[in-house]
Amino acid sequence: MAAHSASGAHGPAPDRLRRRIAERQRQLGVSDEVLAKRARMSPHYLRQLAAVGLDFDPDGLRRVAAALGMTFQDLIDGRTDIPPGQPGPGERPVLIRLTGTECWDRVGPHGVGRVVLPADPAPVAFPVNYAVDAETVVYRTAREGEAAPDDGTVVSFEVDRIDDETSQGWSVLLTGRAERVGAAGSRHLTEEELIRPWAGGDRPQWVRIHPDRVTGRRIGAL
Repeated sequence: MAAHSASGAHGPAPDRLRRRIAERQRQLGVSDEVLAKRARMSPHYLRQLAAVGLDFDPDGLRRVAAALGMTFQDLIDGRTDIPPGQPGPGERPVLIRLTGTECWDRVGPHGVGRVVLPADPAPVAFPVNYAVDAETVVYRTAREGEAAPDDGTVVSFEVDRIDDETSQGWSVLLTGRAERVGAAGSRHLTEEELIRPWAGGDRPQWVRIHPDRVTGRRIGAL
C-alpha cells in the first residue's frame, strides 16, 4: 500500500523535509556525518535522501527519523505538539501597548495562564486554570502546594495568545499581592464552578490575586 500522510500521498515537499531534518539536527547538535552514521548511510546519501523526498527511500527516512529521536510521522507531517511561534515575523510588524480595558478584555472571564512566584534560587512559574472575579484573578491549587503562596506575597500573572497563521499575538501581565481565600469564600467560589482545573486532583485552596499593575502588548501589522 502506498504511503499516505497529512502532507499528501507522496509526503511533504523536499524543502519542508530538509528543514525539519536540519532543525532537529540543530536542536540536538548533530552534524550530517554523525546523523548519517546513526542512520547507517553515507552523508552524501543522507543529503540526497532529504533533497528528493519520501518516495525515494521511505525505509531510509525511517532510519533518519529514529536517529533523530522522532517518529516517522512527525518527520513527514511535522509535530503537532510544538509551542507556538514557529513561523517568522509577519510583514511590517508593530508592537502596540494595550490599555487597561483592552488588557482585561483579552484576559476574558477565564482561561489558562501562568502565575509567577518568588522562590530560591529563582522565581518559578506554574500554569493554572484561572477565572476573573471583579477585576481580580482567582485559581485553585493544593492547600500546601507550590502554587499556594502566603498571604501578601507579591506575584505576577501572565496570559497570552499567539496566532501562528498571522504571526500576531498579545500578552497581558498582572502584578499584585496574593491572598489565600478563606473557607467561606472558597465554598462560594467552588459552588459557582468558575474553574475546573485540567490537572484534576484535590485542589481545595483558592488563591486570589489583587493586581496593582496591569500591562499588555500586542504584535500587529501596519
